[in-house]
Amino acid sequence: MQFTKLIQFRQAAYQCLGKARDAQFELADAVMLTPAARSFAELTLSPIFRRRWCSGYEAIEDGSPDREGLMRLYVAQIPSLPRPLLAGDHTVWPRLSAPTLRDRTIEHHPTKVRGNKPITIGQGYSTLVWLPPDEEKGSWALPCLHERICSAETVIDKGISQLRRVTQGLLARPISLWDSEYGNAVFVNGSADIPADKIIRLRSNICLWGPPRPYSGRGRRPIHGAKFKLKNPATWGQPVQVLEVEDAQLGRGRISLWRDLHFRQSAQHRMIVVRIERLDARGTRRDPKELWLAWVGEEPPPLEEWWRLYLRRFGEEHWYRFAKQRLYWTLPRFSTPERAERWSDLIPMITWQLWLARQITADKPRPWQKPQSNLTPGRVCQGIGGVLAAISTPAQAPKPRGKSPGWPKGRPRNCRQRYPVMKKSSKQRKSAS
Repeated sequence: MQFTKLIQFRQAAYQCLGKARDAQFELADAVMLTPAARSFAELTLSPIFRRRWCSGYEAIEDGSPDREGLMRLYVAQIPSLPRPLLAGDHTVWPRLSAPTLRDRTIEHHPTKVRGNKPITIGQGYSTLVWLPPDEEKGSWALPCLHERICSAETVIDKGISQLRRVTQGLLARPISLWDSEYGNAVFVNGSADIPADKIIRLRSNICLWGPPRPYSGRGRRPIHGAKFKLKNPATWGQPVQVLEVEDAQLGRGRISLWRDLHFRQSAQHRMIVVRIERLDARGTRRDPKELWLAWVGEEPPPLEEWWRLYLRRFGEEHWYRFAKQRLYWTLPRFSTPERAERWSDLIPMITWQLWLARQITADKPRPWQKPQSNLTPGRVCQGIGGVLAAISTPAQAPKPRGKSPGWPKGRPRNCRQRYPVMKKSSKQRKSAS
């Protein structure tokens, strides 16, 4: 059954790759079978890549993948669940030493040097992933959309667009998880018409507003009520519900819940806000003492369930690390954003193949690794060679066309054009929103 499902997925994904699909598909298989590559050209040295090394670059240059078709294929693999769990976030592909790359922007990037600004120069990518149910153990996150954020777009606009497109293909109303960058009125207003519930982390320095007071009969009707400052306990009032929990990982905790709060610019969209206080935490950056979450949408499930759902959002962080370190997503140094986008289209396709092959792949641990019953994405990569050898590839054999004539004699060579780094101002963000 799983063999058939994997074969059907590979056939459908192959048809969505468009031009140069044979070389692209073999390049994706080479990524799974290459445990350590130091350059993009080394991926073409894999035995499964039956073409010359230059065909890898030509496949990325000439490719025309059907991104909407691939998205529909990924969404079709999500099983019928009462409440699918989605997570959205963004990351950066650093390109500091690429002045000839068009449309570079200043992006957030953690730094190990204390005191340095957490920024870098590169191109941002937004990703919306599906998180498998709890019974599927492991650090799995399956991307449905993985797209570049150009300089004319904002992170919030791209996240809203991705949530809208993915939700249209789902049979049930999903729950989506978002980081604090999306905890503002712009995201709440823009995603209000999407049939999806949202759990959003809130920054601890924001101010919310309560329900308006009764109309006194004079002047304009009030829109906002009392202030609810997350940093000022005197403005909180009495919570509607307080729950004491005992978590195996987080220890003792207290959850307080308030209803009917809203952002100043989104008074028509009420939120449920909870404060998760860890009683045994040290209060440091690595061990935070409290966490603020907001629920936007229909009536939430019981409190002891939905606040734990947010902790599963970190599965997307694991996928980013896996894509950059093992799938070599940020290894190439392409000269145009379009080539980087075509290469990025292959990364979700590879991840879904690993997911579909997890149950039919034999665990082949290294001598220093322990055996696993529920394989992680990296362990599936170690043993997927036997699965690919047992199933046929839809890619056609290469047809040699002789030697390229090379650069014409007497044709001048010009220096590549250099592009400035694009800066997104606050006015640009507001106008784009």
